[in-house]
Amino acid sequence: MKRFFERHVPHLPHSMFEIVSELEDYPRFIPNCKAMDVRPDPAARDKDVRLAKMTLYFGPITQAYTSRVTIDPDALTIAAKAVDGPFAYLDSIWSFEPEGQGTRVRFEIDFKISNPFIAAVAEPAFAAKQDEIIRAFAEEADRRFGS
Repeated sequence: MKRFFERHVPHLPHSMFEIVSELEDYPRFIPNCKAMDVRPDPAARDKDVRLAKMTLYFGPITQAYTSRVTIDPDALTIAAKAVDGPFAYLDSIWSFEPEGQGTRVRFEIDFKISNPFIAAVAEPAFAAKQDEIIRAFAEEADRRFGS
């Protein structure tokens, strides 16, 4: 299920990039994010590649998955690829481009849940949450930098 989201925010691209790249902070402001464990990827030669284990909760259900996250401060992109968990695949990329006095934040995600029975219910709900997540980043930027 491929989805694309974008939003204009009144903050500079580097500021938005900074918030999204601070993976450890996600449980503080991202809806349904219970925990985030981030560590260097021992297989990567680049220090900007990390393994991030995110634990999500939806009502009584808790699920964790790990992504290989590549943070590119020069290109202002953050790419993630799931390496375990309930997904057959999950690939996402954030990008931040100057637009007027702020930034055009773009988020693209493509995913499929492995179990077809769970996928029937969970995929539409997970896709719907993505807009809420991009809004949470914009609200966090307003808290940090003013609106």
